Amino acid sequence: FYRSRRIELKHGRVSMLACLGYIVPEFVKFPGYLSPSTGLKFADVPTGLAATTKVPAVGWAQYTIFCGILELFAMHQDPDKPPGKLGTRFFGEENTNYEYGSLGIPGYLGGAPIADPEIKKTKLNAELANGRLAMMAIIGMFFQDGLTGSAWGDWT
Repeated sequence: FYRSRRIELKHGRVSMLACLGYIVPEFVKFPGYLSPSTGLKFADVPTGLAATTKVPAVGWAQYTIFCGILELFAMHQDPDKPPGKLGTRFFGEENTNYEYGSLGIPGYLGGAPIADPEIKKTKLNAELANGRLAMMAIIGMFFQDGLTGSAWGDWT
């Protein structure tokens, strides 16, 4: 059960970020260049699945290496800790403060850990439910984008 819950939390968190990453570029683009050597601007990259063919292979390699470093070192799940409570292998577990308060504000920025066990249980269950919804949402966006070329349909 421990491994399943840990994986569910991780996939839910990634899916929540993926949903944001799918929606936000429809409205906001970074200024400047994504790849100055090829003259590719952020504004030139389409949204959705079409972006996968526009980003250079070196960009995907950088992304993969960055995610690997996070997975292996910066956001390590210690089996002795509850699922989802991450630590780091860079400085040792005792040297970091990965206690998060309400809305995910880290302890080193003033977020106080949730002390009341009932409130904490409610918020953790809400995170699980939101993660499950985000997993279904991002799959739905991928599917619709693959079928129609747009994650939002033809509402124009």
